[in-house]
Amino acid sequence: MSEALEPAGAGTIPGTIYVDADACPVKPEIYKVAERHGWTVQVVANDIIALPVHPLIRRVVVDGGFDAADDWIAERAGPGDIVITADVPLASRCVTAGAEVLAHNGKGFSDRSIGMALATRNLMAELREAGQVTGGPRPFSQRDRSAFLSALHETIVRLTRAG
Repeated sequence: MSEALEPAGAGTIPGTIYVDADACPVKPEIYKVAERHGWTVQVVANDIIALPVHPLIRRVVVDGGFDAADDWIAERAGPGDIVITADVPLASRCVTAGAEVLAHNGKGFSDRSIGMALATRNLMAELREAGQVTGGPRPFSQRDRSAFLSALHETIVRLTRAG
């Protein structure tokens, strides 16, 4: 089951930001930048997440398996949209569909970079399974948050000018 609303004034809003929300540390920043630019935000998760009350922010709760939120986003994101995720396979699907994709630290995924990101992800998974790598990613920092804010703003400005 999904709880999603169509964007108010569909067709007049420049694009949609899809947020893979379950582990997203930059949701407040997304809302702030999206509101400033008039973009709709679809916050997609497997469970209800608290959201600010705003006509441009929509909650989407998906039922189903492990990848249900990823599937929902990948089926909808396309050219002119932005996807926020650290999930490399989802990023790959969205890049292929023509969407702009940003990780929580502001790093963008593109046609040129997604192959290496997938290969690195797969290598790290194999090393973890073999017991060679036991640590996870470094902690999320204020520098990551700042880089994300800058990257999101720049992406929205670029897409708005192109549209």
